[in-house]
Amino acid sequence: MTRYQLFINNEWVDPQSRRWFDSLDPYTGVAWAEIPRANAEDADRAVTAAANAFEGPWSRISASERGMILHKFGQLIERDASKLGEVESRDNGKLMSEVMGQVRYMAKYFYYYGGLADKIQGAIVPIDKPKVFNMIRYEPMGVVVSITPWNSSLLLTAWKMAAALCAGNTMVCKPSEFTSASLFELARLAQEAGLPAGVVNVVTGFGAEVGEPLIRHPKVQRIAFTGGDEAGRKVYAAAADGLKRVSLELGGKSPNIVFDDADLGRAANGVITGIFSAGGQTCMAGSRLLLQESIHDEFVERILKITQSAKVGNPADPDTEIGPIATRPQFDKVMNYIDIAKKEGARCVAGGRALSGPGYGAGQFVEPTVFVDVSNDMRIAQEEVFGPVLSVLKFRDEEDAIRIGNDIRFGLAAGVWTKSLHRAMLMSERLKAGTVWINNYRSTSYTTPFGGFKHSGIGREGGMEAVREYMETKSVWISTELEMPNPFVRKY
Repeated sequence: MTRYQLFINNEWVDPQSRRWFDSLDPYTGVAWAEIPRANAEDADRAVTAAANAFEGPWSRISASERGMILHKFGQLIERDASKLGEVESRDNGKLMSEVMGQVRYMAKYFYYYGGLADKIQGAIVPIDKPKVFNMIRYEPMGVVVSITPWNSSLLLTAWKMAAALCAGNTMVCKPSEFTSASLFELARLAQEAGLPAGVVNVVTGFGAEVGEPLIRHPKVQRIAFTGGDEAGRKVYAAAADGLKRVSLELGGKSPNIVFDDADLGRAANGVITGIFSAGGQTCMAGSRLLLQESIHDEFVERILKITQSAKVGNPADPDTEIGPIATRPQFDKVMNYIDIAKKEGARCVAGGRALSGPGYGAGQFVEPTVFVDVSNDMRIAQEEVFGPVLSVLKFRDEEDAIRIGNDIRFGLAAGVWTKSLHRAMLMSERLKAGTVWINNYRSTSYTTPFGGFKHSGIGREGGMEAVREYMETKSVWISTELEMPNPFVRKY
C-alpha cells in the first residue's frame, strides 16, 4: 500500500505518533493507502510553519507574484488531473467521470484568484473633516485552517485555498480522515508551483486529536470549515474561545420546486441531477421535491422511469451513474433513514434497499430511492440524509410552496422550475436560501458566491466575496495639520 507522510514546511515528515491508519476503497472495501495519524504536536508544527511563512517569505512576495504562482498551480492541476481524479475516486467512491470534471474545473479557481491577486484595491474616503486624509486597506489575516469533508475533498479545499492564498494568507489543511490521500497529491503540486515553505501544509487524522488543536491554536486567525451542521456547531464553539474568524459551509435539505407550467421533461432531468448526482452525497442536494398538486402523479411517473433505469456500480466504469456510499458509517445512516421514513408513513415507490453481490463490491450501495406521501414534519423531510433518497411533497400554489420550502432549519439552496418570469422572480426573493436556481440545478462558479442561510452556514465561497472573507479591513487616518489642536477637546 501507499504510505503517505504529513506535508509541513515543504517537507514530507512522519507524524509524531508514528502511527498510520488505513484508507478504504468504498467500492472494494479494501485498504489501499496508509494515512498519517497526526496529533497536537503535528498541528503545532504545521501552524508554526504557516505563521513563519506569513511573516517571512510570503509577505515579501508581491501580489502580482502571488497571482503568477496561483496561475502555475492551476496549470499543474490541469496537467495532473487524471492522477488527482484517480486518487480521489478511489478514496471516496465518487464516479470517475464526475471527479475528473471537478478536478479540471477546480484549476479555474486558481486561474481566477490568480488574476484577482493584484486587483484587491482599497479606497480613498472623502470624509467630512478638513485636513485629514482617510484610506481603507484590505490586509490578509494570517494563518487559515481549512477543514473539509469526505464527499469532495479536492474541490472544497480548492475553493478555500485559492481565495485564501490570493488574499495573502497561509494555510494548514485538514481533510476528512476518510478521504485524505488526494490532498497530499495536491500538496506536491503546491510545492512544484513555487509556493514558499510553510505557505501550504497538510495534516491528517481525527478531529479530537488534530482538528481541535488546529482550531484552538493561538496563532490561527481563521477557520474555513465545510461539513454537517452538528460538526459546524462544535467548530464554531471551539473557535469562539479564541474569537477566531469563522466561515461554515454546512448542510442542506434543499427544496426543488416544480410548478405546473414548467417544462416537465427538463424539470425531471433537473430533479434527478439535484438528488442522484454524486449519489446524493452533496450539501446542495435537492432532497425535497415539491410538486404542484395538479402534476404530482404525472411527474412522479417521469422521475421513476429515470430512477429505475439508473446504472449503479463500479465508479471507475464510465457507464456507471450512481456509485457507492463513501463510508460505512454513512451507508448505515442512509439505510437507517430509509427505515425511519417507512415507519413515519412515507411510501417508498422506488429503491429503498441496499445492493450487494456481483458488481457491488463491498456492498456500500443504496438503490436510488423515492418516497411519496411525505409531509414536511417528517424526519425524512427535515433532516439531511446525505444519500440517494428523495422525498416528494405536494403544494397548492406559490404561497404554499414558499411556506413549505422555508419551513426547515437549513437554507443552503433551492430550485424552481417555471416558465413564468414573474413567478421566478417572486420565488427567488421569498425563498430563504443562499442560492436559488431557476430552471437549472447544482450550477456553481468561481465567479459568484456560494453559501447558506440559517443552519446552512456563515460566510461565502467563490467570487470577490470569498477574498473579503480572508481579509481584515483597516481604516487609516492621516492628518495634514501642522499644529496639534487642544488635546482636551475632541473634534467631531
